[in-house]
Amino acid sequence: MKYQELVANIKKKKSFLCVGLDTDLDKIPAHLKNTEYPIFEFNKQIVDATAEYTIAYKPNIAFYECYGVKGWISLEKTVEYIRTNYPDIFLIADAKRGDIGNTSERYAKAFFENMPFDSITVAPYMGEDSVSPFLGFNNKWVILLALTSNKGAFDFQYNKENDEMLFEKVIKKSATWGNEQNMMYVVGATKAEMLSDIRKLIPKHFLLVPGVGAQGGSLAEVVKYGMNSDCGLLVNSSRAIIYADSTEFFAEKAREAAKEMQLEMSGYLSRLG
Repeated sequence: MKYQELVANIKKKKSFLCVGLDTDLDKIPAHLKNTEYPIFEFNKQIVDATAEYTIAYKPNIAFYECYGVKGWISLEKTVEYIRTNYPDIFLIADAKRGDIGNTSERYAKAFFENMPFDSITVAPYMGEDSVSPFLGFNNKWVILLALTSNKGAFDFQYNKENDEMLFEKVIKKSATWGNEQNMMYVVGATKAEMLSDIRKLIPKHFLLVPGVGAQGGSLAEVVKYGMNSDCGLLVNSSRAIIYADSTEFFAEKAREAAKEMQLEMSGYLSRLG
């Protein structure tokens, strides 16, 4: 998906919502567990219920890998279903890959050719040659981990040398590998106050912002510090939407939760113009 197509869809839907498909067999409604592929059945109903309000879906690959072959089949069926029925959706493989070049090439083929995702999350620790293979695909995106919201982020990401924190160095250096047309950055919503400084480094890039909802991040704060003239945000919510209810009415409740977020986002976009 091209940059302008993503921006156009945000304007059309009046939304910058990304729904995380972190589908856990222990949390899905009991009546689905007797189906052949319960994870896919859950995802299908969530997608049908929320696609009207959603710009992107982000399957967390670990939630599929852990179930072996059936998990991968469920992932492939989910991707195929979204691609067939909702072709305007931006698909993110939340895989957090990152390895030396020839291995990264195989990861890129897995998620860009075998399963037609639009983007993949990548850990940049090993440097440019671990990221560049993902940038060799037309209209595909790399989403680099920049500043995360977990407790361990303080172990390394905030380390300062010569008045520059490590995450700032990562952003400045990696921004030379691609551009705003093929590279995004992950910035946790619970670090919203840092977004204004990050915007000084990458004013035009899209930011994927997890942590709104169950993790306590504030959408208003993310918008205040992170929105740019094209919106420039994909705000992810997972548990607050997909697990809004655990009964047979789970999809309806997910729809209501997604609609509530979309309505708030619509207000922010209308002020942006």
